[in-house]
Formats: sequence, C-alpha cells, structure tokens
Amino acid sequence: MSTINSCLYEGMVVHKRLFPKQHGFAYRVFVLCLDVDEIDSLDASLRLFSRNRRNVMEFCDEDLSEPGKLPVADKARHILRDAGLSHYAARIDLVCYPRLFGYVFNPLSVYFCRDEAGTIGAVIYEVTNTVGERKAYVIPTSGRADTLAQTCAKELYVSPFTAPSGSYGFHAVPPCDRLVIGVNFREQGRPVLKTHFSGQRRPLSDAAIARVTLTHPLMTMKVIVAIHLEAAKLWAKGIPIAPRHTSPPYSFTLVNESEKDTRHA
Repeated sequence: MSTINSCLYEGMVVHKRLFPKQHGFAYRVFVLCLDVDEIDSLDASLRLFSRNRRNVMEFCDEDLSEPGKLPVADKARHILRDAGLSHYAARIDLVCYPRLFGYVFNPLSVYFCRDEAGTIGAVIYEVTNTVGERKAYVIPTSGRADTLAQTCAKELYVSPFTAPSGSYGFHAVPPCDRLVIGVNFREQGRPVLKTHFSGQRRPLSDAAIARVTLTHPLMTMKVIVAIHLEAAKLWAKGIPIAPRHTSPPYSFTLVNESEKDTRHA
C-alpha cells in the first residue's frame, strides 16, 4: 500500500468518579484507528497483524457491532442505512482495541462516519458491557467541526455502580495528529463519571506493532482486569450497587438531537 489512513494512537485513559464518592485511575494504553475498507490490505501487508486469524495483533469482525462474522464495514454501513444516514458511509474510521494474542474487551468503540467530501456526518458510539451485551448510539453531527460534542440517554446496563438511567455526554477530537474521546455520565443532571482517552498518532507498521506489544504487555487483558479491580475498590468504599437490567445481545438507537427523537432496532 502506498498511503493508508489506518494508524494507532498511544496515550492515557483517565477515569474519575465524582459522586457519591471520589475515585480515579489512569492507565497507559494504545488504540487502533482503522479505515474499515483497509483491513484486508493491512492483513496482506503486515506480518504481525491479521484479520480473523490468530496473530500478535488481530482484528476480529465478530468482536464488534451486531453478532456474526460479517465484515465490520458491512455491519457499520447496514446501521447507517437503517438509520437513514447512508450518505455518511463513504469512509468509516473505527477506533477500538485490537485482540492481542487472541484476547480483547472493548468497553467503547467509536466509528467516525464521513461523506464523499470527508465531512464527519455521524458518529457511532458502541458500548459493550461485561456480560456480552452491546448497544450502539448513532448520533448525527451538525457538520464539520474540530471538536464534537454529543449527548444521548443511557440505555444499556454497564456497571453495578451506576444508575440504570442517566445521560451520556460524548466529546471527541476526531482522528488527526491526536485523538481525544471522552464520555461524561450524569444521573438526574448530576455529574457522576468522567472518562477520556487522549493519544498521539503513530504509523501502523510491523515495527510499531512489535513496539506497543512490548511497551503495553497484555494490555487487552489488563483492561478487563482493571474493570474488576476498580469495581472492588468502589465496593470497598461503600458505593451502593444498582440492580442490573437485561438487554438484547445487540441493538442500536438513532439519536436525533434536533428533534429529540429516537428510534430502536
């Protein structure tokens, strides 16, 4: 390949709980940013990266979006089509964790969806919980912007330490030399959680894969371990546990901020 859009970002993920008790942590991580139409080419050109087969770094289509091994590009475009946003499917950049040595857990994956002119017209925020349920919030944007700020109601059970209902505030600096993705959670209008990732762009090459694998050993396993470790700390601080509600294995909601309307699939 002569020029590729796909890359990786190295940085920090920071998580802060503001209520009912303060708690915080920060971890060094890296994420992939994949042009969904380049994944096969990356598989063919990189020795340490594979699609749907075991390698040091692997992208597996069944890890994201609706269940099944349909290519993630097709899955994302199906969502955009069903949401009436097909004109923003010309290029889709997916930010997610890869499988490392066969394992991954993606609490949040983000799809930046562009039209033929390169304008981001929709963002898909895909939340996965630890019991295997997944919800995609499809939010149109108001046009070209260096920073995106979007909101929606929470619908998926995520943590025993957050209320069943509330609202998300998403903010992002779309992929460029740096990438920022943040999520704020509110309960009854009160700020409860703030989390964000901020990272610098790095080329996606075999040398880069070897380096981040060494500098971030077993990173994807650490993500799920950290979730349970921090949950234990919250429990020890006496933060009350909220009841769990079940959701379909996969669903999406179109969030129409201008009309305050939602649709479900």
